[in-house]
Amino acid sequence: MLSCKDVTQLISESMDTSLPIGKRIGVWLHLLMCKFCARYERQLLLIRETVRGLVGAEETAGGTLGEPLSEEAKVRIRKALGNP
Repeated sequence: MLSCKDVTQLISESMDTSLPIGKRIGVWLHLLMCKFCARYERQLLLIRETVRGLVGAEETAGGTLGEPLSEEAKVRIRKALGNP
């Protein structure tokens, strides 16, 4: 059985990539029993949808979200994240 720490990490990862089926089933089973982890997942989903809504509203209003990153900045970020 997965611990709450494991599940919250996997929930966070699942926001960016699809988890393998075994891990998805493990998370799903844990969420059936743990109201705290289920709440954590709902909160992350709410945050994601809220940010998407803000970005969409900003784009339709013709605004910008700031200056685009330079290639140098993108390379530094990728290196810091371990993605060369």
